[in-house]
Amino acid sequence: MAKGKFPIEKLERIETPFYYYDTELLRQTLRAIHAEADKHEGFCVHYAVKANANPKILRIIRDAGLGVDCVSGGEIEASLKAGFPASKIVFAGVGKSDWEINIGLDNDIFCFNVESIPELEVINELAARKGKVARVAFRLNPNVGAHTHANITTGLAENKFGIAMRDMMSVIEEAAGMKNVKVVGLHFHIGSQILDMGDFEALCNRVNELQNELERHRIIMEHINVGGGLGVDYQHPNRLPIPDFKAYFDTYAKKLKLRPGQTLHFELGRAVVAQCGSLITRTLYIKQGATKQFAIVDAGFTDLIRPALYQAYHKIENITSEEPAQTYDVVGPICESTDVFAKQIDLNQCHRGDLLAIRSAGAYGEIMASQYNCRRLPQGYMSDDI
Repeated sequence: MAKGKFPIEKLERIETPFYYYDTELLRQTLRAIHAEADKHEGFCVHYAVKANANPKILRIIRDAGLGVDCVSGGEIEASLKAGFPASKIVFAGVGKSDWEINIGLDNDIFCFNVESIPELEVINELAARKGKVARVAFRLNPNVGAHTHANITTGLAENKFGIAMRDMMSVIEEAAGMKNVKVVGLHFHIGSQILDMGDFEALCNRVNELQNELERHRIIMEHINVGGGLGVDYQHPNRLPIPDFKAYFDTYAKKLKLRPGQTLHFELGRAVVAQCGSLITRTLYIKQGATKQFAIVDAGFTDLIRPALYQAYHKIENITSEEPAQTYDVVGPICESTDVFAKQIDLNQCHRGDLLAIRSAGAYGEIMASQYNCRRLPQGYMSDDI
């Protein structure tokens, strides 16, 4: 069975479960992003911190020159600590609290992505107290569906995110009467783990319609932010470790009609970090059930919740065995029946002590870990450091 390359002797010495990050693959991915985005004038790429906020990961992304997309005050603080300039920080989120808005104001971040009139009013009020003018973009809900899991679709009218398109002009007019906000752009995000470029084309068409409507009112925005959403290949992390950034950026270059001088912003998260990370877990027991065989490991959904939360697929490899494959349910130790990483999958024969690598776990893995059952949080290790 084809496997990824792991420094097994070094990994054997680390207490499991833990996250292992291939930093060379991360740097290759960042170079691929630059190679494709830089072909197009005015394309600006931000990293969505919610995917993975490991400080060392953030510093590598900072060194590559990307900006950041934050959805909490804590993410703003983590980004500033990692060395990202405030001028490259975008703050999104449907429920920004006052202290979070104040962090953005105090640091003069690039932009607040505003999702409602009440939020706009609060930003204006807090900025007035500080004698500042907040730069804002309106997140519009384009009512564009994405071919992805229902729980990670964000661009439909039924979702909680964004301002309804029918309210666009009234919101812009209301902002025009506020002294402490400046409208600089429009923001969109239709979902995550999108592999069908047709979904992004549909977004481009909707943005083009909105821009045409704004032009009829003699309004041209400085910035258009189309969010992120580009998916990765969870089935074949060894064969396809880097997403198709060429198709992604070319879609927007061909289909989105930017006005002269406009910049186009992207907020990639999963596509940047998913494939470089693996959750390494040790086999505790092999249990023969009445109808199936279980590989019981020391990682649980406290370490990687995606399979339990989204029924997400992650390729699993036994990286310490070359024996013929057998069929297992791979399960964790948490006292919940949903603590299952995979059912009825083939792995090289497993024994107590074998290391399993749960692949493509660099995004929404370590960052979503919890201490349910009073478990320790998993540590993250860089290939550079071990």
